[in-house]
Amino acid sequence: MLRAGIWKPRTHPNSFEGLGEEALPWLVGAGKRLNTPTCTEVANKSHVEAALKAGVDALWIGARTTVNPFAVQEIADAVKGTTTPILIKNPINPDLELWLGAFERFNNAGLEDLIAIHRGFSIYNHVKYRNVPSWEIPIAFKEKRSDVPMICDPSHITGNRQLLMEVSQYALDLNFDGLMIETHPNPDDAWSDAQQQINAKELNELLKKLILRQPDFSQDVAAMIDEIRAKVSVLDDELFNLLSDRMQLSEEVGILKRENNITILQQQHWSRLISKRLNQSENYHLTPQFVRTLMDAIHQESIRHQTRIMNPKTSKS
Repeated sequence: MLRAGIWKPRTHPNSFEGLGEEALPWLVGAGKRLNTPTCTEVANKSHVEAALKAGVDALWIGARTTVNPFAVQEIADAVKGTTTPILIKNPINPDLELWLGAFERFNNAGLEDLIAIHRGFSIYNHVKYRNVPSWEIPIAFKEKRSDVPMICDPSHITGNRQLLMEVSQYALDLNFDGLMIETHPNPDDAWSDAQQQINAKELNELLKKLILRQPDFSQDVAAMIDEIRAKVSVLDDELFNLLSDRMQLSEEVGILKRENNITILQQQHWSRLISKRLNQSENYHLTPQFVRTLMDAIHQESIRHQTRIMNPKTSKS
């Protein structure tokens, strides 16, 4: 599809916010000239009515709109009774249920041709991404709504044209159904988001470099993978048995803390422990981020067990 931002919701009011209805005939005309369906972003009922009247083929809901159930419902009501394809970006905050809820509103309005767009999640001053991908959230979305195609928007995730190839390939390797890549005749002169855009030649080169992998495989390969997965399953069993044993030891510590009136959180001990594991992450062939996430989860579960021991009457979990 040929997409263009007729209305551009921007963070600051003095930024370029699109030309509005004046530009709708340009988009529709370009689509007809290229024999390509057109798509634009809408944020309210009047946008929907103007876009459909002009002949725009599909509509997308931006991340700033998805975060507002009132706005999503208004748009769903406005397209009710049509067969318009609707693309819904994830909300700016990492809220899976809010994203899923937007799809439910359109389903309730009788819309079935729905597509999810993963564009990353807002975070303050990330060292690499404009919007962190947090891939576990679109994966969880696909688990809940396997019927909905998933498109990745590497332009908004990266905010940097140099990273488009990396994120695009990553998305395809996760079996995403498509990509939304911002393209401009002269990217450096674009009135918004210039750093994340590429020209048509660069887009063509990027698409040629992408490797399209298949989700299915031959019986021979399947047999080899199943053999390895069986070994993984055994290790997983051992891991969970070890974690269970570890929590039993945490409960023993909790008993001693209760009997001696000691606080659950021992910050110095925890700081030493997490520092040790992070320093050893390379030896484990694991990233520091994974080690940190895993240790935080284990620590919180340990605290939960100790809280249940120390406060049996007030603990609910």
